[in-house]
Amino acid sequence: MSVSWTDAAILGLVQGLTEFLPVSSSAHLRILGEFLPSGTDPGAAFTAITQLGTETAVLVYFWKDIVNIATAWLRQVFRIGDYDRDAARMGWLIIIGSLPIIILGLGFKDQIEHGLRNMYITAVMLIAFGLILGWADRIGKKKYALRQLIWRDGIIFGFAQAMALIPGVSRSGGTITAGLLLGYTREAAARYSFLLAVPAVFGSGFYQLLKTMGEDTAVAAGPTALATLIAFVVGYGVIVWFLKLVSTKSYMPFVWYRVVIGVALLGLLGFGYVSPI
Repeated sequence: MSVSWTDAAILGLVQGLTEFLPVSSSAHLRILGEFLPSGTDPGAAFTAITQLGTETAVLVYFWKDIVNIATAWLRQVFRIGDYDRDAARMGWLIIIGSLPIIILGLGFKDQIEHGLRNMYITAVMLIAFGLILGWADRIGKKKYALRQLIWRDGIIFGFAQAMALIPGVSRSGGTITAGLLLGYTREAAARYSFLLAVPAVFGSGFYQLLKTMGEDTAVAAGPTALATLIAFVVGYGVIVWFLKLVSTKSYMPFVWYRVVIGVALLGLLGFGYVSPI
């Protein structure tokens, strides 16, 4: 059964609510699909395309930062006058940090779209990476600002982001965890996770959009567009709220939330209420 307009709207809402929080939006869409009237996994393609909406919210919110980084990077590359060296370096760090998820995403495309979407894997990743996030938040020094980001750390951030190819890990959760373990402040880790996601998410989203054009998918083009629009609007509000929250509060509420959801999912799987595939 295909996903209806109402189901797509709900999925878009959840995508917008969870994309920037360290709780794994892909896991939530995967789980939610089981409980909608259609009972259909919306699929990796739908997830990637709706992320175009939330990532457009990042472009809007961080527009000045992104323009400054892009301008400085281009001026450095083409040797055009003076430029902001820190911004140019950030441009290179974002490019290099995006390579792991691009390479691994293409290399393990079939596993990402099928095998790794097993619900047992999702449940375990929710719990395991939630606990790792809590540990990182507890022991992290939280003293480095984003302008102090070095090349080694940028690459580590990139590999942490690539872990989000597995539903349940969380793109923001992986990069934020890495940032905390490397000694960056909560806000610095969160801001960089947003900026680092821009190339990878847009690349993945447009790739899936072109790939699925004209094909029969779990979610038709119209409902997918609706979900993407809703994800943009809701996602923008979440960015504003989340950055204010992490400047003063810990990540522990998200850690407990992940553990509870993961354990509940394992229980549903064990009693046969949810199919693992």
